Amino acid sequence: MTRFQNPSDGISQEALAGLMAEAVQQALMQHGVMLDAEALTSASKIAGHLAAALPFLPPAQRLAIGSFKGEWTDLASDFLRVMTNKVASDGSAASERGPERPARKSETGRPAAQPIAERAADLQSMPIEDWAGEVAGSTYLEEKLRIPRSTLHRWQRRGEVIALRKGGRKHVFPLAQFIDGRPVLGIGDVLSAIANPRLAWFWLSRPSPELGGRVPIEMLRDDMVEDVVRAARALS
Repeated sequence: MTRFQNPSDGISQEALAGLMAEAVQQALMQHGVMLDAEALTSASKIAGHLAAALPFLPPAQRLAIGSFKGEWTDLASDFLRVMTNKVASDGSAASERGPERPARKSETGRPAAQPIAERAADLQSMPIEDWAGEVAGSTYLEEKLRIPRSTLHRWQRRGEVIALRKGGRKHVFPLAQFIDGRPVLGIGDVLSAIANPRLAWFWLSRPSPELGGRVPIEMLRDDMVEDVVRAARALS
């Protein structure tokens, strides 16, 4: 197994992106691709960061990307077009705002991610299936995981399981939080630190800069509870 194949060995997403960018740059140079130095660096960074992001995505998103049957060249062109427009608009907005304050740093010294509370409005308006991964209702959990509804509702009242409201009164439950028919240890502590269930699951299911690019829910499933809870409390 090469150092590029598995993020579980502790390498961060940023470090993996750097390694991949170096490999892409070497490949472009070896094949005589005619780019100036700045364009060569940009092409390598884009390719490296895109490739490095894939291993850190939730399984459902990786499967969706793997099943893509369209034209990759057109998709890449569309991505670069959107990126160019965003850079141009951000540059215009920055010139109107004036100098920006330095980026907030995390305890690890790396630039901190966007404050999680700022995601609340976006998550509230997005369909759960678009960002939460695999979810299921109480009927599925009772039939497939043998979790009685009464037990599920008790966990929900006690804040020991993440329940995402869907529609009026219906709730669905992210499946990745269960092992052997029970919520993994640490879910309740994370909910105590991040009270909004959507924000809590959004944070749990994505690579965390505070945890070296590791995914908190995967760490909880590996019994790394203290590290995850410490990082969640640092966000509150």
